[in-house]
Amino acid sequence: MSRTDKSADEQIVPQDIVGATLRAAEARGVSVAEVTLRDIAQEAGISRSTLVRRIGGSRHALDEALRAAGVEPGGRKPVRERAIEVTGTLISTQGLGTVTFERVAAAAECSVPSLYATFGGRDELLRLVFERYSPTVDVEALLATSRGDLEDTVRRLTRLMVDTLEREPRVLPALLAEVFARPGDANVLMVFQTLTPRLLAGLGAWLAEEAAAGRVRDLPPMLLTQMMTGPIFHHFLLRPVTSQVAAADLPSKEETIETFAQAFLRAVALPPPGDEARQE
Repeated sequence: MSRTDKSADEQIVPQDIVGATLRAAEARGVSVAEVTLRDIAQEAGISRSTLVRRIGGSRHALDEALRAAGVEPGGRKPVRERAIEVTGTLISTQGLGTVTFERVAAAAECSVPSLYATFGGRDELLRLVFERYSPTVDVEALLATSRGDLEDTVRRLTRLMVDTLEREPRVLPALLAEVFARPGDANVLMVFQTLTPRLLAGLGAWLAEEAAAGRVRDLPPMLLTQMMTGPIFHHFLLRPVTSQVAAADLPSKEETIETFAQAFLRAVALPPPGDEARQE
């Protein structure tokens, strides 16, 4: 190919088509590689056949024009993923009350209208953020698989919750801090109104099943859930501070997990049927 031919190829896709491609990707919350030619044509206000003709009949030419504009096709996460990630970071570093669509859009490098198109509203964005960064989904996945005995399951659930508390961004610790500081805050109440029923439907329902089977004490699922999670949350929320002021007295993470798992079992586990009679 001659230098002249190469230059002509580089100019084959007009800049207004490149701009329409970027806008279509932004509006739909997908990467430019996932935007269809129909979507691009609609954004550009032309027919699909006209678009195909204007890009020279090749998607490859459009990809090259995007690269020339500094955009790698498929190399950028969709708006949905970027927004969830930056919102998690905002909550972790600055608190739940700082999350606005304007701040999320600026951090995610997208437009506010694209956030509304993707999530519908702020509440849905927050719901998805806490679904991702809370232990709820992982707990459901663990309990949906074939489980071991009660002791093994309690130990695995305890480790899972500890891992969630320590995972970056630290969304769950930030939320719990908001609960203690502003228990009546509308943002806090909204999140808990969303997460609590699901937590009780997962962890609470499993504990209720264990109680019905006679393996744990027959207590309200909410109390059983709080007995399992409360000590874990309290210890690992304070652990970063404790490690600085009383490091010598702080057990390892694995020792702590085992201690809390065994403490919960001692508090609620019942002996198998017949064991009490044999002990008498």
